[in-house]
Amino acid sequence: MAREPDVPQKSSPADEHFHRGDPLVPRPPSSPPDPLREQQHSAGQHPTSLANCSSLKVLWLNNNGLDGQIPADLPPNLQQLQLSTNDIGGTIPPSIANATALRKLSCAFNRIEGRIPDELAELGGLEILYLGSNLLAGMFPPAILNLSSLTGLGLNTNMLSGEVPSDLGNSLPNLQILSLAQNLFHGKLPHSFVNASSLRVLDISTNNFTGVVPSSIGRLSKLVKLNIETNKVQARNKQEWDFVSSLANCTELQGLSLASNLLEGQVPNSLGNLSINLQYLFLGQNRLAGNFPSGTANFPNLIILGLDYNRFTGVVPHWLGAFKFLQKLSLSTNMFTGNIPSSLSNLSQLIELLLDTNQFIGHIPISLGNLQSLETLSVSSNKLHGRVPEGIFSISTIREIGLSSNNLDGQLPAEVGNAKQLVILLLSANKLSGDIPSTMGACKSLEDIELDSNIFSGNIPVSFGNLFGLKVLNLSYNNLTGSVPASIGNLQHLEQLDLLFNHLEGKVPVHGIFKNATATHIDGNQGLCGGASNLHLPSCSVMSSYLSKHRLPVILKVAIPLACMLSLLAMVIFVLLWQRKNHLKTSISSLSFDGKFPKVSYKDLVRATDGFSLSNLIGTGRYSSVYRGKILQEENVVAVKVFCLETRGAQRSFIAECNALRNVRHRNLVRIVTACSSIDSSGNDFKALVYEFMPGGDLHNLLYSTEDNDNSLKRSYISLAQRLSIVVGVADAMAYLHHNHHGSIVHCDLKPSNILLDNDMVAHVGDFGLARLQVSSSFGDSTSVSSVAIRGTIGYVAPEYGAGGQVSTAADVYSFGVVLLEIFIRKSPTDGMFKDGLSIAKFAE
Repeated sequence: MAREPDVPQKSSPADEHFHRGDPLVPRPPSSPPDPLREQQHSAGQHPTSLANCSSLKVLWLNNNGLDGQIPADLPPNLQQLQLSTNDIGGTIPPSIANATALRKLSCAFNRIEGRIPDELAELGGLEILYLGSNLLAGMFPPAILNLSSLTGLGLNTNMLSGEVPSDLGNSLPNLQILSLAQNLFHGKLPHSFVNASSLRVLDISTNNFTGVVPSSIGRLSKLVKLNIETNKVQARNKQEWDFVSSLANCTELQGLSLASNLLEGQVPNSLGNLSINLQYLFLGQNRLAGNFPSGTANFPNLIILGLDYNRFTGVVPHWLGAFKFLQKLSLSTNMFTGNIPSSLSNLSQLIELLLDTNQFIGHIPISLGNLQSLETLSVSSNKLHGRVPEGIFSISTIREIGLSSNNLDGQLPAEVGNAKQLVILLLSANKLSGDIPSTMGACKSLEDIELDSNIFSGNIPVSFGNLFGLKVLNLSYNNLTGSVPASIGNLQHLEQLDLLFNHLEGKVPVHGIFKNATATHIDGNQGLCGGASNLHLPSCSVMSSYLSKHRLPVILKVAIPLACMLSLLAMVIFVLLWQRKNHLKTSISSLSFDGKFPKVSYKDLVRATDGFSLSNLIGTGRYSSVYRGKILQEENVVAVKVFCLETRGAQRSFIAECNALRNVRHRNLVRIVTACSSIDSSGNDFKALVYEFMPGGDLHNLLYSTEDNDNSLKRSYISLAQRLSIVVGVADAMAYLHHNHHGSIVHCDLKPSNILLDNDMVAHVGDFGLARLQVSSSFGDSTSVSSVAIRGTIGYVAPEYGAGGQVSTAADVYSFGVVLLEIFIRKSPTDGMFKDGLSIAKFAE
């Protein structure tokens, strides 16, 4: 008869088992059916009555399409009942206890619900109980503690809750497999687990267990796989890390996962004493620090190593290249430095290489093209430079390449067309230039192309129309020219098209995704016309008439740029000579501020903020941090807004704020003192704005802060007069912005946290990082608006922004209306009460 599988699991590719999220339990071997002892149905409902099958001992109905419920009248002599991987519902009938000879019960991967009946306690001879991947609920069934003969218990992936009995290991001493993963269990880890000394697999992952791993866990000397990931288990000192030393007694250990817990500090050196047979080691998503764990060098059989989402520093060792069985290496989101070791190209079986979000420098090793089994390469968000190695596109198995947010330059190799299995290509935020290779159209599997924020030029390849599975195409913020290929409109699966801020021109297609204004982003291309009406582009006839009136003679097209270049050259020479003569460094860029603004240097701001100390930190935002300080030129305290230029969009936010505030003055706007555009002590670009300090904080904190009165927390009191004063002040500020003589300014992000208060509770509107100057240009009766993709705040953004609408003062008025309601009812528009169609406006109404 075929051998009973360890734990029933749905069939899936073998490599899925190697991923961190999968339970660390063996896959079932394939077993041929035994025609003498197995009754098998292809689909439909299984037999509802088995009472007359008195001689039936084994019934295997796994992996069919059976529905219905577990039969209530099982034969008394039945020893094995296997119903796993079907569509069986209902509950476990208490009458199952009548089958007193039952030794193995497996009903995993069904829709069985309710509680596990107490009557199971009467099955004293039960050895295997697998009920995983169902809808079972309730506390841990105490009846199971009476089944002392159990060798396999699987309750994983249900909705069981409460604490696991502290004497579980004492009551079930013969357990070899215990899987409680993916439930709602909580409380301390039961130390009695170690008394089930025959345990080979212990999986308690994805629960809410707390406490520490018992230092006596090494008594489980037969342990093969231990999975404690995704809990709240802690290890903060040497004593709490002692369990690692204890695990050295588990000489058969192959898999260990401690990921997604509360482990802190350095990984102890005793890690290197674990079994040389270790194949899977997951330590990711903790708070681990220090250098790369040196103990891992002792595990030559590693298949997966996961150290992601920690605080590791230092260099990645070259000896990793000796792990000839390694299939996945995940070091993402740490602080590793130095070069990417070229020795990684020796990992001939590597499938996933995840090095993104670190501080790697240097080039991407050309030799990575030798990894002929590689499917995923991610080195995004580092400090890499140089060319994109063409060899990585010749890897026949490559499916995902992520190189975004580095300093890569040069052209994208034409060899990209060799990557026939490529699904995702992420190259955003680099310095790539030249034409986009037309060979990319040969990558028929591509679904996501993101080339934005580079300096690509030339035309959009018409061959993109061959990528029939494409879902996302982002080419924004480049120097692309020419027309938008009509073939892109034929891509039926395309969900997002972003062509913002290029130099495209001509008629926009009207079919396919171009009919969806929400999914098509084409602002910032002054030469585009036509298209669907909801894109709000000028008609091509009006555009043609306008261009013909303003077309320059050919000689001027050459003469004007040449004159500009010569003038620029003369200016550069003059500035260089002037700098040499005066031995000065520029401390503030030409931001078009008038002479009333004092000049400050980076050193001035360092002194003003005590070295940008945390004690002076007022708050942080998407693109910047704000510090309290005092510069020598000012008698009063100021707020210094320092922009994080490594964050995409921060540079544009700084420029937008400068443009918006350099010529405006109003009592209800935060007064700008000066600006600084310089370099810091490390030679990096530095940009900051200095504002008048607002001691009253922001309106959001005022609305939702609490006071401690008589040991009870109460909302801070704001009188009706104060609220009216704040509303009128904000209204005055917005009216001035929209109608001042320098042209309309659209704030784009009006919300309580951007409304600051002085000592007299007078409101001042601030944070113009998303503000846009509105400039009209005549194309018939249409109006062109200078804007970028709107990134306002959910709850305050006008609906037309979400539908791809243009920047407008009306959208600011919408945000003002939301703020108005919020001030008087003291409810945020994103409050949890606003759901199922109820909004802040409907609530107020």
